[in-house]
Amino acid sequence: MKKIWLLTLGTILLLTACGGTPITPTPTLVPTSTATPLSPTVTASVTQTPSSTPTFTASPIPTATLVKQGPNSVLVPILLYHRIAISETDHRYYVTPETFESEIRLLHDWEYTSITTEMLVEAITEGAELPARPVLITFDDGNLDNYTTAFPIMQKYGFTGVMYLVNNYIGYDQYMNKDQILEMVAAGWEVGSHSMNHFDLKAISPQQQRNEIVESRELLEELLGVPVLTFAYPFGSRNASAYDYVHFAKYIAAMGADGFTADQGTGNLFSLQRSEIKGTDTAKTFTRFLPWHGDPIYFPTDTATPTATATWTPKP
Repeated sequence: MKKIWLLTLGTILLLTACGGTPITPTPTLVPTSTATPLSPTVTASVTQTPSSTPTFTASPIPTATLVKQGPNSVLVPILLYHRIAISETDHRYYVTPETFESEIRLLHDWEYTSITTEMLVEAITEGAELPARPVLITFDDGNLDNYTTAFPIMQKYGFTGVMYLVNNYIGYDQYMNKDQILEMVAAGWEVGSHSMNHFDLKAISPQQQRNEIVESRELLEELLGVPVLTFAYPFGSRNASAYDYVHFAKYIAAMGADGFTADQGTGNLFSLQRSEIKGTDTAKTFTRFLPWHGDPIYFPTDTATPTATATWTPKP
């Protein structure tokens, strides 16, 4: 606007100088305020700083309620399985995969929690806090289906177990090999000794017992590089000299195979009561070994029909 005003004044002076009649200009009001620029500066609006990318936080897994048990007398069911497969002859040691899963699912639905043998022994000898419904799930012999079938089912429902291995069976046909065993150990499973050759300990000499009980622990620990803390008597058979060698080998406890209750204590620390789950059991009947029951709504409504083919393992 200021430039326009000066141009107009110059034109008037020029006309006067040329002899023309002077023109009295009409005053132009110049605003006192500063004129708005032709190209106003745009003030950027405030931009919010984006927050960090949201991440999903999983809900915490509920921690099992702990209950003080022991010392001396504790209540912990110890379940004993052998084969998780279909038998050609309905053998007592064979539990079908469908039945096994229904039993493990029921333990889960009734809020059982698997514990370790160390936890059990600590509760018996010193007293310890255990989950409100503790359970030990054990498998004898080291059969291959323990890895291929039982292991994934146990993982599905959040349980770990104890493998009682026969040293001279490892790596043979239809038995687990070292890598498979160590994979289960990495997932939280324990290893115990089930002897060198699965002999009836009462039918062999004390020197042979020493090999079966003492050397089996040493060789298993050397092979696998993990502690072997407990022993399981083959067939549940034992005598005084077998007990002596179990103590001599410094096992912290030993498992029988003829138990029927969940009562464990210092009096049977080296002959803990394990309840064998047979092929004739179902999710309903195996609960006779469980000291705590839950809602019956979780019982299977029908009997699963096996679909897998029969398998066979050489008898020990």
